[in-house]
Amino acid sequence: MTEQKTVPALAHPLELIPLFRRWQPSAGRNMLYTVVWSCGMALLFTTVELVFWPDKASFSQAIWPMLLMSNLIGAMIHFSSTLSNRLLHGWPRRARGLPRVLFSMTLMAVSVFFGVALGNMILNGTDPFLLLFKRGMWLQILIVAAIVGFLLYLVRIAAERRAARAVAEAQQKEFVAASARMLAEARLRALQAQIEPHFLYNTLANVVSLIGPRPAEAQHMLERFIDYLRASLGASRSDEATLASEAVLIAAYLDVLKVRMGDRLRYRIELPDELRQFRIAPMLLQPVVENAIAHGLEPKVEGGEIVVSAHAENEHVCVRISDTGAGLNESAPRKPGGGVGLSNLRERLGSLYGSAAKVELLENQPCGMTVRLMLPLNASPTSKPSVP
Repeated sequence: MTEQKTVPALAHPLELIPLFRRWQPSAGRNMLYTVVWSCGMALLFTTVELVFWPDKASFSQAIWPMLLMSNLIGAMIHFSSTLSNRLLHGWPRRARGLPRVLFSMTLMAVSVFFGVALGNMILNGTDPFLLLFKRGMWLQILIVAAIVGFLLYLVRIAAERRAARAVAEAQQKEFVAASARMLAEARLRALQAQIEPHFLYNTLANVVSLIGPRPAEAQHMLERFIDYLRASLGASRSDEATLASEAVLIAAYLDVLKVRMGDRLRYRIELPDELRQFRIAPMLLQPVVENAIAHGLEPKVEGGEIVVSAHAENEHVCVRISDTGAGLNESAPRKPGGGVGLSNLRERLGSLYGSAAKVELLENQPCGMTVRLMLPLNASPTSKPSVP
């Protein structure tokens, strides 16, 4: 199959005004803009005519013929520009310098001639072809065409430069957003590199201590630790994860800790079937669970329970990590803002989702804390966030 090339559209002069950039380009919009532009030119030329020749006609007598002529010329320019852009596969848009000026002036001369000829035929019943033989008419047409063509050339160049600047600014913002996302991911990897050796050494030490007196528990702990390492390695190599895969990782992690903490650790993971394949960033929930263990359950003598749950809420997926451990006001208080761990989580969510995601730290009654993540339902964590 032959690949079809997209023909770039010509910038409309009115796009220089911010008000007229609110609507996306289309054939109907551009035609309407041409009418608005032509009426503005008619008003300008009528004003100039009355300033230099005040006795020639009144405003009401001069404006209507000028509106007709201006709109006819504008329609001719619009039609010829669109047609030539298509027939020449976008060359008028890509051309620069003298070739573009000459092409624009030629196009204007033809458009002005046909616009004036048609206008005279409508207003005066004049045969349009008589203009070809009228003395001085071609000189007047060329002068008007040169002025209009050069002005439109300058306006279009300015509009296209503005569009190019807008594209460059958008690309710069995308680069900054991508850099922020990469920085947040690098910080997460660095944090994991610090946490995992500590968890690794403690787990292996616990396995060694259990081999003699409680070999079945040692075997179970080692099996679940292998499951955790397998899930963790898979998550570290992927750009995306699902709630289901995060649940597998968290369950393996908590099972390992449960051998050491015994009845002091209880947990539940409650995910509805329709959200199990919801895509999130890998290892997004793991630091929150680790934070709940380290600052919630371990400081409490009797331990407590961790509940990981999710549900859809309007245009978001609400993920909750709740614990019944030490709250803000107990002997081992947590910082009201959540400390460095949740600060890093907020920064990571901001780089992944922009302002569409948020983290909330809530105090449970009678004890414990809840971390509430609001993730956009229809956004991928690997897509670029929107920049306000």
